[in-house]
Amino acid sequence: MATSAEASYPPEKPQDLSKLPGCGVLALDPWLSDFAPQLQHRYSAYQQWLERLQQTEGGLDKFSKGYENFGFQVKADGSIQYREWAPGASEAWLIGDFNGWDRSSHKMTKNPFGVFEITLPPVNGKPAIPHNSKVKIHLGLPSGERVDRIPAWIKRVTQDLSVSPVYDAVFWNPPTKYQFKNKRPPLPEAIKVYEGHIGISTPELRVGTYKEFTKDTLPRIKALGYNTIQLMAVMEHAYYASFGYQVTSFFAASSRYGTPEDLKELIDTAHGLGITVLLDVVHSHACKNVLDGLNMFDGTDHCYFHEGAKGRHELWDSRLFNYGNHEVLRFLLSNLRFYLEEYGFDGFRFDGVTSMLYTHHGIGTGFSGGYHEYFGPNVEEEAVVYLMLANTLLKSLPFPTLSIAEDVSGMPALCRPVPEGGVGFDYRLSMAVPDMWINLLKEKSDDEWDMSNICHTLTNRRHGEKSIAYAESHDQALVGDKTIAFWLMDKEMYTNMSDLTPFTPIIDRGLSLHKLIRLIVHSLGGEGYLNFEGNEFGHPEWLDFPREGNGNSFQHARRQFNLPDDPLLRYKYLNEFDAAMNQLESRYKWLSAPQAYVSLKHEGDKVVVFERAGLLFIFNFHPTQSFTDYRVGVDVPGEYRIVLSSDEKRFGGHERVNVKTQFFTTPLEWNGRKNWLQVYTPTRTALVLALKDS
Repeated sequence: MATSAEASYPPEKPQDLSKLPGCGVLALDPWLSDFAPQLQHRYSAYQQWLERLQQTEGGLDKFSKGYENFGFQVKADGSIQYREWAPGASEAWLIGDFNGWDRSSHKMTKNPFGVFEITLPPVNGKPAIPHNSKVKIHLGLPSGERVDRIPAWIKRVTQDLSVSPVYDAVFWNPPTKYQFKNKRPPLPEAIKVYEGHIGISTPELRVGTYKEFTKDTLPRIKALGYNTIQLMAVMEHAYYASFGYQVTSFFAASSRYGTPEDLKELIDTAHGLGITVLLDVVHSHACKNVLDGLNMFDGTDHCYFHEGAKGRHELWDSRLFNYGNHEVLRFLLSNLRFYLEEYGFDGFRFDGVTSMLYTHHGIGTGFSGGYHEYFGPNVEEEAVVYLMLANTLLKSLPFPTLSIAEDVSGMPALCRPVPEGGVGFDYRLSMAVPDMWINLLKEKSDDEWDMSNICHTLTNRRHGEKSIAYAESHDQALVGDKTIAFWLMDKEMYTNMSDLTPFTPIIDRGLSLHKLIRLIVHSLGGEGYLNFEGNEFGHPEWLDFPREGNGNSFQHARRQFNLPDDPLLRYKYLNEFDAAMNQLESRYKWLSAPQAYVSLKHEGDKVVVFERAGLLFIFNFHPTQSFTDYRVGVDVPGEYRIVLSSDEKRFGGHERVNVKTQFFTTPLEWNGRKNWLQVYTPTRTALVLALKDS
């Protein structure tokens, strides 16, 4: 008989936790093993929702088509069916222009699930509600009170400020439907995102339109080399100055820019140019408006939202969705599918994901990167599961889609597939990168810039999870802050941005660093790149929407595209460099290549050298020193040539580097690379070298 000591040998193999349901991510990151129970728990909750939807709704696919069953549906015979979920109300009537706003003539019936319904037969073979006429739902509450509400699933709302700031619901049923002409383009191998806002896309002091964006802005985006557009502030929002982040009507594309057909034409035209179009979707919260929003929709504070404090975001002064509610999930998932199928969007940038993921919503909380911060009681599991369901839906559709998470916390597995236990996003935004640049420009002199910290911030991302890097987005341009160009050049942008004025040291520095910052972010910072509209040419000042505090001025709520178009102004140099940078990436595809190898971060010389996608990148951030015969390491031997120099005349440079120079490697190790070559690297200049025959 074996002794107890003998029985313990050989020891049992440790269980491979990555084989457990929802724990596949552990194969990529074993450090998550301590949190396998939490990963299993949320994956189990996700599977339970799928099973519940299969049993009660026929599956996730049918469930996400709520927009075909709720709201107003025009049938083939001209009849109109209207359905609305309002469980807290005891009675409901459909009212509008069509019945002279009679609050008793068109009573709706209520089913056991809190859904009211009515069918209006056709009148003379036509729908009983005229196209573009106003409608509302009139609710009777258990208290005896009666209230009017804008239908939650309405597809068009309009605002007449001369009458009231409150929006009106409009029955939209145009006689001619928009016919899409172009197929969706294939998704880009690596996305270069142009973050745009329809309303500010004009140099004029007013709100821009969908049609103007289609005609004037799309060709600019294409010429600059961006392959993806992210459209902000499309979902209807009552307050223009909210930048679109206080949504009132989730299924209504903003009417302040034009009609639904105008937006469809914009997306269709973009597809014809080979450009992918993403919607900046706001499912993290909703506007607290009652008269034209979802708040208190059925007379209770917990229809679409959590009741009490849990349903309110104290910083945003808005309402928070109850992601564990069956009908709320139908509403949100159907909202995603609606924009994909009705308008032709190709995916989403999910706003405010950090607020969704945690019970503290990121308020007053920093993230050190410790894994304990991402699991446990601080995590809002219902929201995590909603995002898993949303990404599962997006991946199940018959056309390819993209999803991007705006998350500052760095939650592990956010961008891993759901079957592995991830949340399923394709990309996350590298939100620490713009913060770093603003901090450097605000707090440090040029000779205090830390090359190691810059490189660390740009490369500090999770293995196997794709990131989108950016130097600045709309956040950095908002009032209270300034664009990078304005931080660099400030008031001299008013006096010295013409080629007819002196090329001052401040303008020289500003143009040079603007180019270097963008190129190093683009090439080192991620697997995708993003630029906010106008910043490609160094848009001056800041962004501030019309509001009471600025006299309702449009002065800073516009993009001055006239600046790069003026051949006498220096904005054209930055614009040209942005296009060259994107076009070079399209040739060498560094965004879809493995992460760069950084061979040099020299603090004294302020030089950074790295290789990616077969290219050799050399950055000299030194404010005064140029270096001749500067030796840099490179792994692949051969003859190299310059494929991009930030110092070229066409980019506002001094032409100190001969771009026709040939560089030959020497087979001796340098900075951990097998070969070296020598270059002339002027102050505040970036060079990109490639093998001659590449």
